[in-house]
Amino acid sequence: MSLIMYFDRALFQQNKLSQVLSDADKRKTYDRHGEEGLKEGSNFDPFGSFSSFFGDFGFSFGGGGRRGHDHQDIPKGGDVLVDLEVTLEELYTGNFVEIIRYKPVAKTTKGMRKCNCRQEMKTTQLGPGRFQMMQETVCDECPAVKMVTEEKILEVEIEQGMRDGHEYPFLSEGEPHIDGEPGDLKFRIIQLKHDKFERRGDDLYTNVTISLEDALTGFEMDIKHLDGHMVHIVRDKVTWPGSKIRKKDEGMPNYENNSDRGVLVVTFDVEFPKGSITEENKEALRKVLQQGSSQTVYNGLQGY
Repeated sequence: MSLIMYFDRALFQQNKLSQVLSDADKRKTYDRHGEEGLKEGSNFDPFGSFSSFFGDFGFSFGGGGRRGHDHQDIPKGGDVLVDLEVTLEELYTGNFVEIIRYKPVAKTTKGMRKCNCRQEMKTTQLGPGRFQMMQETVCDECPAVKMVTEEKILEVEIEQGMRDGHEYPFLSEGEPHIDGEPGDLKFRIIQLKHDKFERRGDDLYTNVTISLEDALTGFEMDIKHLDGHMVHIVRDKVTWPGSKIRKKDEGMPNYENNSDRGVLVVTFDVEFPKGSITEENKEALRKVLQQGSSQTVYNGLQGY
């Protein structure tokens, strides 16, 4: 499809027209720019506002196919996102993971090919003051290439305190682009479920089941942490089912500042003895506990 634009020109006086036609250079100027182009020192642009308008879309003006914009965005290949599963231990202590990457790489081969193809607006002069503008595909000539797979080892650093969903980028390691730059490769951290600890932000949560005897008389115990060190817990009072203790600085390291750490929250469950209790033992318990018979009915969900 073509867009034909006509520019009306005032006719020259007969004597001036004769002078123009007899001078080859002036005739060329007149054919291109009309009367205004003949004025001395004139910077007349026959396309005026049209060139500024179409220039925003990268069209070209002038018989030589001048580009509206000299700068073009360099094409880029697609980004690649890969999930990388890591343990809570790795996120606590840090680690380095080696990954073998089979990457397609463009290699030059024999022959030439069309490349950097683009749409440009070409202007052709049909006669004095009459121009035709047509959109056409313009390509460059580039050496032919073939894709070759190369093996490369990438090392991903699992930093202390990284969070689930964190992305670790490798620039220019993504999908290749024959006429441009390759995309980026990104590893997305996926935190695996742990059998002892649950992470919430920088805090860690765990549950400990104790016997009814320990719940009533007190106890000492050690919890093995993610890096192997022991967290010592001492209870010298009655521990209710659902009781919690908080151990400061025993949580996850903060990603932005590893010197800051969250807390470890320990929730206690009480295991009651199974089987029956003799009447003699029941009486002994009543004397020790001295609670009597008491039951209270209430809304335990109130406040949630």
